[in-house]
Amino acid sequence: MSYQVLARKWRPRDFTTLVGQEHVVKALTHALEQQRLHHAYLFTGTRGVGKTTLSRILAKSLNCIGTDGQGGITAQPCGVCRACTEIDAGRFVDYIEMDAASNRGVDEMAQLLDRAVYAPTAGRFKVYMIDEVHMLTNHAFNAMLKTLEEPPEHVKFILATTDPQKIPVTVLSRCLQFNLKQMPPGHIVSHLDRILGEEGIAHEPNALRLLASAAQGSMRDALSLTDQAIAYSAGEVTEAAVRGMLGAIDQSYLVRLLDALADENGATLIGIADEMAGRSLSFSGALQDLASLLQKIALAQVVPAAVQDDWPEADDIRRLAERFDAQSVQLFYQFANLGRNELALAPDEYAGFTMTLLRMLAFQPGQSGGDAPPPSGSGKRAVPSAGVQGGSSRPVVAAAAAGPVAQAVPAVRAERVVDAPRATYQADPPAAAAPAAAPAPATPAPASAPARRSPALEALAAARQASSRGARGGAAAPASAPAPVPAPAARPAAAGPRSNPAAAPASPPVRREPAAASAPADDFAPPPWEEMPDEFASPSPDQIDAAFAGWEAASTTRPGAQAAAARPAQSEPPAAAPVPARAAAPEPVVAATPPDLSASGLTAFDGDWPTLAARLPLRGLAQQLAHQSELVAVEGATVRLRVPLPALTEASVLERLEAALTEHFGTPVRVVCDIGAVRATAAAVDAEQRAQRQRDAEDAIAADPFVQALVRDFAATVVPGSIQPHAH
Repeated sequence: MSYQVLARKWRPRDFTTLVGQEHVVKALTHALEQQRLHHAYLFTGTRGVGKTTLSRILAKSLNCIGTDGQGGITAQPCGVCRACTEIDAGRFVDYIEMDAASNRGVDEMAQLLDRAVYAPTAGRFKVYMIDEVHMLTNHAFNAMLKTLEEPPEHVKFILATTDPQKIPVTVLSRCLQFNLKQMPPGHIVSHLDRILGEEGIAHEPNALRLLASAAQGSMRDALSLTDQAIAYSAGEVTEAAVRGMLGAIDQSYLVRLLDALADENGATLIGIADEMAGRSLSFSGALQDLASLLQKIALAQVVPAAVQDDWPEADDIRRLAERFDAQSVQLFYQFANLGRNELALAPDEYAGFTMTLLRMLAFQPGQSGGDAPPPSGSGKRAVPSAGVQGGSSRPVVAAAAAGPVAQAVPAVRAERVVDAPRATYQADPPAAAAPAAAPAPATPAPASAPARRSPALEALAAARQASSRGARGGAAAPASAPAPVPAPAARPAAAGPRSNPAAAPASPPVRREPAAASAPADDFAPPPWEEMPDEFASPSPDQIDAAFAGWEAASTTRPGAQAAAARPAQSEPPAAAPVPARAAAPEPVVAATPPDLSASGLTAFDGDWPTLAARLPLRGLAQQLAHQSELVAVEGATVRLRVPLPALTEASVLERLEAALTEHFGTPVRVVCDIGAVRATAAAVDAEQRAQRQRDAEDAIAADPFVQALVRDFAATVVPGSIQPHAH
């Protein structure tokens, strides 16, 4: 006779030998004893938990006739009658097992239902067992609904499935459902011990525990693995043979890993990992077993009596429970589970496993990290919390120890902000200096900073002044540069914010020259692609002020003297404006030419074209023409403008501008446009006004007492670009 595998040889023959499903056995036993039989049963559960076995035992109980042939329905089948023996052998004619995975169509179901109407041939009942019933099609389910609800008296349906969620509710409602549980490891170990004892095969208890763990609740899988272990070990089930067969991790590796963690020995950790890699052990399984071992250690710390003496690693568990504190065990357990999940993301399993071990070595809760290097720029070590345990020198994970590190970061940022601009700020001449004073000295002024100003406010003010000076041509002039000659209406560029924001156009970026020797080392020049040639550069605010002053003087002069007043203004050298000299060869700055109003016929016009352009009710291109143009001259009723783009000189656009000027002055006005570079435009004035409002808003925030308190007490910083002035 051929060899019969253990799973078939030791299949339970009755309810008393069924293992692990006491709740189902109890319900079926009572139903059989009281003759309260349902016409349809549904057994659900994972693989190998006894669904088919229960179906056969139930079929034998329904058809058993006893040893004398006179028995009836019983909860304890005899096992010797024709029905019992043939059902065990799988050849009883009235017990039909159908696999729904291969007979899932409506035609197969129709044939089954056609045969069900006939009376049983050899037994008391016809029992139809449909395995994996969830694989049936919807049409097949619909075909069996009527028969399943009201079957013939001699028909019993037993349905088995591993996925009851896929079964229609109309079928579930017609069945008596039993959910079979997974086998506990203890039940599997005891059952395997009894079977191997009956077979006369030597075995070790730890080997059976490994087999029960690998079976994952399936008794059939446990018996199949036992067959494999018997063949692998040549008739003796040993722990070493089972570990080699399953590829399980020897617990000694895990104990050595935990000892190395307790000793903070990284070299030993990596050495053990290399040894495991040399034996081709599964690192995923190693992390799983490590988490299980850590769970037992935590259990030993909380409930020491829960550690069973028959555990092979019981002594190591008790010893490690004393070496680690409870927080470390919990943290290591979490790292082991997270590391197992991250193995798929790691370059390889070895890298993921070693990184998990190094993470355990690097972090422990409640440690001060006194030997760890301090944060860059802080110069201070973290202060240990009151709950520190042990004197280990690991970095800190607790929130209390992370506080000083987090507070040190803003200080480092503040120092980086202050260091570079502070030299530039101190190198500025005092605000009370005369406009015609000598150039600013290269050495910083000692002890001249305002009293009680925090470093953050000094950095903010210094950075703003440095940027404004850089945009106006630079503030540090070399000693060889000549002192500027002040003009009557001009103001120094370094004298601070302007008092008349409406008359100050925007200061566009100007090409920067190499910094002087006294400039700080942190200053940097813009990239060459951002430089603008001087011939296309916009005028500085002082140049526009000088031009406006010339226009005002020209508008208040007698008509006969206007030409004479305009000519000196045009021939006056540009050095009259206090523009700081550059370190290299200075280039003359050409101021905007005032408009010629000598032959003006518009007596109500004062020459302030930017203000007039802003007032005109224009839209579209006509508005752009007015805002982007510069007044050249007024000749009678003709206004001559200079525009930068030829597209603005279309006839329709000029007609709209002429109509607006005619309505404004009450007399016909003609507009003539020239193409060229423009300086004093309404758009430039508006941009400078917006920039001045932005500077005023930033100054107001910097001077606010509440903001100063935040900067001083909490090392706060104002987010660049987050301040916006109120719209006027």
